Amino acid sequence: MRNAARYNRPTANRGILLVSVSAVLLIAAGCGKQEKEKEPVVSVQTTPAQRATISQSISTEAVVFPVEQATVAPKITSTVKRFLVQRGARVKKGQLLAELENADLSATAEASKGDYDLAEANYAMTVGAGLPQQIQKAELDAVSAKAAFEAQQKIYESRKDLLRQGAIPRRDLEAAEVALAQARSQNEQAQKQLADLQRLGKEQELKSARGSKESAEGKYMNAAALLSYSLIKSPIDGVVTDRPLYEGDLATANQPILTVMNLSLLIGKAHIPQAEAAQLKVGNPAEITTAGVDEPVKARVSLVSPALDPGSTTVEVWVEARKPDPALRPGMTVQVSMTAKTVQDAIVVPAAAVFRSEESGDYVLVAGSDGKAHQKKVQVGIRNKDSAQIISGINAGDPVITTGGYGLPDGTQIKIEAPEKDESAGGADDQQKGATDEKGAKKDTKTDGAAAKSGKGKE
Repeated sequence: MRNAARYNRPTANRGILLVSVSAVLLIAAGCGKQEKEKEPVVSVQTTPAQRATISQSISTEAVVFPVEQATVAPKITSTVKRFLVQRGARVKKGQLLAELENADLSATAEASKGDYDLAEANYAMTVGAGLPQQIQKAELDAVSAKAAFEAQQKIYESRKDLLRQGAIPRRDLEAAEVALAQARSQNEQAQKQLADLQRLGKEQELKSARGSKESAEGKYMNAAALLSYSLIKSPIDGVVTDRPLYEGDLATANQPILTVMNLSLLIGKAHIPQAEAAQLKVGNPAEITTAGVDEPVKARVSLVSPALDPGSTTVEVWVEARKPDPALRPGMTVQVSMTAKTVQDAIVVPAAAVFRSEESGDYVLVAGSDGKAHQKKVQVGIRNKDSAQIISGINAGDPVITTGGYGLPDGTQIKIEAPEKDESAGGADDQQKGATDEKGAKKDTKTDGAAAKSGKGKE
């Protein structure tokens, strides 16, 4: 009996060990099944895709400039005799602003004017008297030379006949021939002189007199111009914004002594990237926002530069204020917002709800009725800092995940939470709506939980 018990003890121990291992394996299998059934739940917030109007806005910093500005500088160096305006004075185009010392220039101008008057008088006398007398003398000389030539011609012919008859010696004919040649030469010279004087003499004489007159006139105009440079006038309508010198100071040529700005039309100059500038055109609506001013100033795009800035490879854009606000001043740095285009009745979601991946491109996460997040590939149109237009991929009313969706895998179990209350901007209606959404979310969660329990029990 003892030996039988001794031999049966290992068999009993092996049975107990098998039972224990089986129990451990059953417990482990049960725990693994529970862990597999329990999926992670991510809390998210959603908002339905809505149909609304969306605009493509481009915002950037700009510097305020006047459309018209003149930096007035004298062309001569002289002492400031007097100023006729102060800073802040409104002036008109052509108005006298300052006067420089000009006594020496005035004297030079007077002397030049006298020389010009004298040259003009000489020109009139030359035209009226000198030239006709010269032509008259040339005509008399031509007539006399012609008569002498004709007389000498007759003498030569007469002596030629007498020589043929043998009445005179040959030397008398030769002497008459020489005298005839001289008379012919004098006649030709007189006739040519008369013709030249009649043809060119008048023109050249007038040209000479006119040249003297114009030279004197040029000297007078130069002296008058130098005198006018001492009178500083405004080139535009505007306001005097700078006057660095005082009366008695030396004004140096080409150095500013006054600045005049036309403040009735101000612009904001901005430099934006090429891709954004390509969407803008002249006439697009815009707004100018300044620090400390609640309401933005209405404006419009007045210039999109056709060329790139060589230094920054950006495009210069001008935004023109329609009605300049007193708060806008030249030199200020402001914020401009330009509307490139607007789409009516577009499907719009918050910009934070649109994600991008290298594999699928742009996508959004939609909260499905199965309590999971589903990734939807979308085509994005207009995008601004707050909203994005969805051209295709989802429909209006689809619950898009706006918070908690970053990096969330497709098919993840989610729990929809109500958005946090904004005490500064929210009101009683917003709070009531949030409470309603929260109740609905809890109800959906309970329903999903009950369904899960029911399914587990069936299993």
